[in-house]
Amino acid sequence: MAESDTDGDSSETRIPDELQYSEQHEWIAIDSGVGTIGITDYAQAELGDIVFVELPEIGDVLERGQSFGTVEAVKTVEDLYSPVSGEVVEINETLEESAEQVNADPYADGWMIKVRIDSPDEVDELLSADAYRELIEDA
Repeated sequence: MAESDTDGDSSETRIPDELQYSEQHEWIAIDSGVGTIGITDYAQAELGDIVFVELPEIGDVLERGQSFGTVEAVKTVEDLYSPVSGEVVEINETLEESAEQVNADPYADGWMIKVRIDSPDEVDELLSADAYRELIEDA
């Protein structure tokens, strides 16, 4: 059931139904008030081969929409934006040596940070999987 549409250009893009999404192509999975954040399969495919990920420090406090780091691909560098406000409680340190994990599996080994969410109501403003699917199909 978590499969993406088979119509259009997004047929190869994985968009898990249980996650929520930002318009900047970040995803978030929430468990007990902590959000695990990464970039979507669509975003990593658009970027190409990822060679470096710059992440914040544990303890940094992020505001929703604030850049929390960068992802560098062979041809470009893009900012990463927090979909929620909160304190960084964990970072995926394995990305320091293996940034390509973001390309290989952006929803599992390629997660980036975990944030203790300050404002749970911000989560309600994020996109569902269906709404995100529509966003990238219209791109």
